[in-house]
Amino acid sequence: MNPLRQLEACGQSPWLDYLKRSLIEKGELRTLIERDGLKGITSNPSIFEKAIGESDEYADALKQFQAQADHSISEIYEHLAIADIRAAADMLRPVYDQTQGRDGYISLECSPYLANNSEATIGEALRLWAAVQRPNLMVKVPATPAGIPAIRQLTGRGLNINITLLFSVAVYEQVVDAYISGLEDLKRTGGDVSTIGSVASIFVSRIDVAVDKRLDKLGDKRVADRLRGKAAIANAKLAYVRYKALFSGSRWQSLAAAGAKTQRLLWASTSTKNPAYKDTMYVEALIGRDTVDTIPPATMDAFREHGEVTPDVIEQDVAGARAVLAELERCGISLKKVTEELVTQGVQQFADSFDKLFGAIARQRRALLEGDRASMEIRPGLPAMKTAFDAELEVWRAGGRIRRLWVGDKSLWTGTDEDKWVGWLPVVEQELADVDRLLGFAEDVKQRGFNDLVLLGMGGSSLGPEVFGETFGRQAGWPRFHMLDSTDPAQVKAIEQAVDLSKTLFIVSSKSGSTLEPNIFLDYFLDRVGAVGGRDKAGEHFVAVTDPGSSLERRAKQLGFAHIFYGVPSIGGRYSVLSKFGLVPAAAMGLDIKRLLETSQPMERACGPDVPPQENPGVQLGIALAVAATCFGRDKVTIIASPGIADLGAWLEQLLAESTGKLGRGLIPLADEALTTPEHYGSDRFFAYLELEGQGDWSQRQAVAALERAGHPVARISVKDIWHIGQEFFRWEIATAVAGAIIGIDPFDQPDVEASKDKTRALTDDYEKSHRLPEETPVFRENGVALYADPRNAAELGRHNTLSDYLKSHFARVHASAKTGDYVALLAYIQRNKANTQALTAMRMRIRDRTHAATCLGFGPRFQHSTGQAYKGGPNSGVFLQVTCDDLTDIEVPGHSYSFGVVKSAQARGDLEVLVERGRRALRIHLKDVGAGLAELTRAVDTALE
Repeated sequence: MNPLRQLEACGQSPWLDYLKRSLIEKGELRTLIERDGLKGITSNPSIFEKAIGESDEYADALKQFQAQADHSISEIYEHLAIADIRAAADMLRPVYDQTQGRDGYISLECSPYLANNSEATIGEALRLWAAVQRPNLMVKVPATPAGIPAIRQLTGRGLNINITLLFSVAVYEQVVDAYISGLEDLKRTGGDVSTIGSVASIFVSRIDVAVDKRLDKLGDKRVADRLRGKAAIANAKLAYVRYKALFSGSRWQSLAAAGAKTQRLLWASTSTKNPAYKDTMYVEALIGRDTVDTIPPATMDAFREHGEVTPDVIEQDVAGARAVLAELERCGISLKKVTEELVTQGVQQFADSFDKLFGAIARQRRALLEGDRASMEIRPGLPAMKTAFDAELEVWRAGGRIRRLWVGDKSLWTGTDEDKWVGWLPVVEQELADVDRLLGFAEDVKQRGFNDLVLLGMGGSSLGPEVFGETFGRQAGWPRFHMLDSTDPAQVKAIEQAVDLSKTLFIVSSKSGSTLEPNIFLDYFLDRVGAVGGRDKAGEHFVAVTDPGSSLERRAKQLGFAHIFYGVPSIGGRYSVLSKFGLVPAAAMGLDIKRLLETSQPMERACGPDVPPQENPGVQLGIALAVAATCFGRDKVTIIASPGIADLGAWLEQLLAESTGKLGRGLIPLADEALTTPEHYGSDRFFAYLELEGQGDWSQRQAVAALERAGHPVARISVKDIWHIGQEFFRWEIATAVAGAIIGIDPFDQPDVEASKDKTRALTDDYEKSHRLPEETPVFRENGVALYADPRNAAELGRHNTLSDYLKSHFARVHASAKTGDYVALLAYIQRNKANTQALTAMRMRIRDRTHAATCLGFGPRFQHSTGQAYKGGPNSGVFLQVTCDDLTDIEVPGHSYSFGVVKSAQARGDLEVLVERGRRALRIHLKDVGAGLAELTRAVDTALE
């Protein structure tokens, strides 16, 4: 007999520490069983990483699995691994039957990501057991403090457990107690303990590697040489002594009488790592009855060729083993500390292997989905930025931070209540499960023959639906989409005049139900619809989207709204586009909601907790944004989008600004800023280019290429078609949450938006009582234009005789050459129409080209619920020019003493007050007539910039 066969005669079972598909398919495993008496197989994350991640023999199986449908990385891994586990189990089944369940096992490890979570490990083990469905499966559970209670629970539920990452004899005793207790639990509940197999895997060579490193640092080389390579075997010998003692006595005998099998010691990590040691050293030294030795292929080949078999050698010279460990202690080398470190390192090493494996699968999945062209490329521009980017990617990988993000670990951010605001992560699956309700709603909208659809909302509840409306356009046979998110009377009147009220459906969208703007929009249009079609039926023209229990829900029920849809309380407004807040308007527009959600799913999976940062598009983008801002002062995220998806920029502005701009930090997003040549930009820019495939703009591509050549960091994102817009929503939501963690803020609150709301509420409440707003005195008037400033800003500007001189002084406060760079924001509380937008955009471009500062344009109060958070709470690098106007025609708000014009004025004043309180450089320009006033302001700006 070859030496491997002789092990069986010595009472030891040789197992193979290796598994891959070709081993089974090519008959090698059968040969090992028949020729060498192989009794079992162990696998672990490192083994699967080598088998799946470092070879192409699984490529066809992966491709076939993906051809059925897109799957997550974990699903792909388990599909491949479980197929191998089942095939190996079936091949080992005769051994299992012949040995009556003593041998013939194949091991599958619980995710190392769960090693420090008892409940998660238990759930994972039960799930894997059910998935494999083989009686000769052993589920591997680590001997961590969290793993030990899981061992008892799982044994008590009838599972075979292989305890892994076991180094210490003291911990081994806890493992045995957990196993015996589990058997007692199983017996107590009527289970059959005779069916349970278990092994406790003592890792061997890793101990010598760790101890030998410490010996190398000893001053006494003679002592070091005498002890080198001795600790691991000595530790194993003492473990075997404890094994024999622990499985004796009355407690064990009562279980043995019921057919229970001892939990054998299994020697793992039995290949030598030091080339000075004999390659079969550990296998030869650990032969003992009622033990298992799991041997890697190369060591197995070596032992078969020249291994020496000494029966019961494990029981020889136990006293010498004790002496070795005692002398190590005298030399200051604590085996306890060594083994504790090895457990921690082992968990990390297996997690690292899982990361490599999942990364390899993610790459293969991406290649199948995207082909040769990657959907995103991040070009850092400078070598130092690339180095910093790669370093942060590794920080996220080693710390398992994407997994922490997905479970809502609030310590990833500020440790406040972030865990309560991550309901957006699984929302795609949740909405797909409820898609029939949305489809039914859409059919109702179509059958009722509405010509127009008006969304009454603000901020997060409106910007997402606006993207759908602008990107997809009007669908044939479905109502035309309009959005009202402005209190400007002219804007309100323009919406009313654009629709036939008798054939219009209104969607009132408000998460809290208490937001001022949607409520007064509802007041107005409910009154107008009632005047046209009868007040008793007016509610039938309205749909509410709100959180359960809100005041809007109560009012909708009272008024008899046609439908009420509920949001998820744990999803904030700006993360809600793929929830009912975005999908209800999309369904009413006639979009294929099921297609939209299913097209979004691949990005959700690509950004999942099982995708390492180096392959995770959301994490990559978030890290790039945050590293550019925090390490290189490039906090102005300039969004460039193909014309067909241009409106995505407004949604991104809110997501980035409101999420990250607080505590004096954050990202300042810029959308709709016309592109120019590199010399007009400061060194504070990060460019994000979203190109719609097949519809990209040539001039945009050329401009972006020039920016890259000039050394600016650029993220290039390719959007396959407009249906993939949902993928961008999810990619950027993940990126924003990641960036928020690095920047060090809570990406889910908006404290400074609330400050502006409070100011506005106080002013409107006072108006309800006094019927007037507080008087204001301008610091300057000229040609129908008045200038207002608080005492601090007025003093900084000085006294001047012309509007252009005041503006020149104001723009002189722009410092584009500072490390982070200033930006200029035009905040316009006027109608957002084509003429006004063009005039302010042209003004914005002149400011940028003359000052080299980044520029923003926002219409109020819309921007208050978007970029306004960053303006007030983010870095104090903004220079603000607020533009207000007299309203030629005002509109009363039914049920209140104030008008829309009064509300808008109160919002502008409250907004400016908070900017001033935050120490911002701010100036207000009031126009008596919008058209003439903008022309005068344009002339003054041009003169000021000369």
